[in-house]
Amino acid sequence: MAADRINSSKAPEPVGAYPHARKVGDLLFLSGVGPRERGSKKIPGVELDEKGNIISYDIETQCKCVFQNIKYILEDAGSSWDKIIDVQVFLTNMKDDFEIYNRLYAEWFKDNQPCRTTIEINCLPTPIAIELKVIATI
Repeated sequence: MAADRINSSKAPEPVGAYPHARKVGDLLFLSGVGPRERGSKKIPGVELDEKGNIISYDIETQCKCVFQNIKYILEDAGSSWDKIIDVQVFLTNMKDDFEIYNRLYAEWFKDNQPCRTTIEINCLPTPIAIELKVIATI
C-alpha cells in the first residue's frame, strides 16, 4: 500500500529528513511534533544560554504550541483534531511538567479522548520539553 508524504505549510519545518505526516489508507501518521514556530529557530516558552542550553522553559506555552502545530498538520492533511485516535507523548521532566501538561491535554481533548501513552525521556533533538506523535483518521 502506498504512503503519501504530507508537509504542512503552517507547521514548523521538520528538523530532519522526514515529512510532517504520511497517509496510508484512511490513517494519518504524524512524525513527532514539537513547539517550534515555522520559519524560525525560536521555541516558544524556552530561554537558552549562549551555548544553546536550556536556562528555563514554560511547559504550558510549549504544550499549547505543540497542540496548535498538530492541528495545522492535521488540517493540511485533510483531517482534524477530533479524528485523532492515538497519542504518544514524550516529556523531558515528568515530575515537574505532567500535572500542567495533563490539565491542558484534558482541555484540548475534552470531546475526543484518543488512546494515550506518556513517556519520560532524558532529552529531545532540539531544546524542547515536550513532543507528541499522533495517529489520526482521514
